[in-house]
Amino acid sequence: MRASKRIGQAREEHISGAETLCSKRRISSMAQAFVDRAITHPRGMPDRIVLTIEEVTTPVKVAPILPYTQAVCSDPASARSVAEERLRSIGISTKAIDAAFRILTARRQMRGAALVDAQRGTRLEPDRKRGVRASRLGMRPADCRRFIQQLDSAGINTDTVREAMMLASKIAAHPSILAELCISDDPDYTTGYVASESFGYVRLPNIKKAGSQHGGRVFLIRPGAGIPDIVTFLELTPVLLTMRRKSTPKNPESTR
Repeated sequence: MRASKRIGQAREEHISGAETLCSKRRISSMAQAFVDRAITHPRGMPDRIVLTIEEVTTPVKVAPILPYTQAVCSDPASARSVAEERLRSIGISTKAIDAAFRILTARRQMRGAALVDAQRGTRLEPDRKRGVRASRLGMRPADCRRFIQQLDSAGINTDTVREAMMLASKIAAHPSILAELCISDDPDYTTGYVASESFGYVRLPNIKKAGSQHGGRVFLIRPGAGIPDIVTFLELTPVLLTMRRKSTPKNPESTR
């Protein structure tokens, strides 16, 4: 689902987006849930809602949900400091980290994610206006119930958190994507995250001030990686996410 609103004659503002993989019997209920989400979004009422239902005919890959922690961040500066520390710990250059934050705090709203070389800090996506969209992911009902129980126990069981963790987990499953940095463009949502297969999913409270509409996603790419392969995986390869058998979430207040 993608909901948007036209601003003036030439510009379209993104309002809401969501997707899942589901069985045939769940299509109707999921479609209604996505429409309800679009028309009640804090960014405002959309004037266009596009709901697409596609049959999956390609092989489905399986990937685990990332383990998570929550950093203690009192303001955007401390949240950025945590993100920088995590990214540097896996070899991401300062140049690339600075480039990622410039993209995420720019006034121009991103339609999709940016791909940034993890050493040089250069943009790699084929179309900067469109960006790249991670798509075609979901979870079996049994795994979803376990996932919800874990998030409930941490007091963070919301659509926003569930979907962000699922997206981050698919993204981290590609060996050439070293990390992801995300700031929500929702003006009422001030928690972002940094994620990687190496250190999991780290929530970053207060990464921006309330009311700010800047945000987006940046994927930090292994130098020399094949960009067409990455784009195909993110946009076209269906991935079913599973719970790790021995994965227990850490105390949400345990990470600085």
